Amino acid sequence: MPVVRGKMIETLFSPEVIATRNTQMAAEIVKGRNDDLLVISVLKGSFIFAADLIRAMHHAGLAPEVEFITLSSYGTGTVSRGVKIIKDIDSDPRGRDVLLIDDILESGRTLRFARDLMLERGAKSVSIAVLLDKKVKREVDFEADFVGFECPDYFVVGYGMDVAYAFRELPFVGVVTGDADKI
Repeated sequence: MPVVRGKMIETLFSPEVIATRNTQMAAEIVKGRNDDLLVISVLKGSFIFAADLIRAMHHAGLAPEVEFITLSSYGTGTVSRGVKIIKDIDSDPRGRDVLLIDDILESGRTLRFARDLMLERGAKSVSIAVLLDKKVKREVDFEADFVGFECPDYFVVGYGMDVAYAFRELPFVGVVTGDADKI
């Protein structure tokens, strides 16, 4: 079990398994709507997944335009009451097929907001690709079109996902299981 920054991290999805699934997902995406495709990565957690998936899409024959959006859930305490745009896209999605890429689908609120926003702006279609789908946390009726993996109810880190800004750089998705100095 890897030890990173004094924490033991159990690998949930290895780099090899993730790479294989990204290639499979790219092939699935190529079969879908791709008319003047605009890919939008939802920052920050999706940046590594989005980069790898976009490269896999390139190898599968797609050449999308790539954009980034930063969204934040807000509310009181630990209860989200809405979503706000921190950094918006520069491109116009009107009349285009849009693919939103995010790291993890949990409550569904943020991705539903992003999908609805792109549709309101005139996107022809909006599909969703997520690395992880944590259905047990779903608060709204919302599903992704392309899912890398079903995620158990763990707090995951790595492959772009963090805890207190740490562990984004890990090449795998893992679960922090404890402190290394307590074994």
